Amino acid sequence: MSPARTTIEPLAGEVEALCRRLRLRYVREQAPDVLLTAKAQRWEPAELLRVLLQAEVEGRERSTTETRRRQARFPAGKTFDTWDAKRSSIAGATQQALRTLEWVGRHENVVVCGPAGTGKSHLCEALGQHAVDAGLRVAWFGIEDLGALVRRHRVDDSIAKAFTPVLRADLVIVDDIGLLPLSADAAEGLYRLVDAAYERRSLAISSNLHPSRFDQLMDRTIADALVDRLLHHAHMLVTDGDSIRLADALAGKGVTPLA
Repeated sequence: MSPARTTIEPLAGEVEALCRRLRLRYVREQAPDVLLTAKAQRWEPAELLRVLLQAEVEGRERSTTETRRRQARFPAGKTFDTWDAKRSSIAGATQQALRTLEWVGRHENVVVCGPAGTGKSHLCEALGQHAVDAGLRVAWFGIEDLGALVRRHRVDDSIAKAFTPVLRADLVIVDDIGLLPLSADAAEGLYRLVDAAYERRSLAISSNLHPSRFDQLMDRTIADALVDRLLHHAHMLVTDGDSIRLADALAGKGVTPLA
């Protein structure tokens, strides 16, 4: 009696060619292993087909998620895996409600303001990463990125169309407003984004200043119009307390100890 065959054999040339033609990348990659398992366990043909198609679906979903993560252009890769809810001054119930992402479906905004180091950027990026994992499109901007966008489109007078591709995202995040003085282009970019997204898309914004003080950053008329639209359907979160980063640094948690 010959020993059981355990060698994984490659797909037949014609089958592999058909998989490539139909762009069934994950069927092609996993079929040799799945076929071996199916033969050993005497699967019904329908079960074999189901497993291969499931592999294709899961592979495409993973690929789509990673593509959306790259397109979002997150700055630091911060997620809820490294978020310590207990160290945030935001109420736990509020944090949980944000993570449901129901507010994104309702085209509502989240505005997080407070001192430096109190978790504003971490929370915004973690929400963005979580939204990508949930199948949503996300776009991340620093405030001066909006200014650069305005400048690029001012050259050919297409500023009105500049934010059309941005609003293909379900959630647009703008980080660190008020940390540095705003250029006129950045102020215009922020206003145009808020105006274009109003009641159509969700924004998440972090700021060192409360929106009521945005007139310190830009022309009062623009600030009033911006804040009016931004806060109409917004969840306003105010962080306080000492800097988490500074506390970690003083406790020696910011670096790996030197040998």
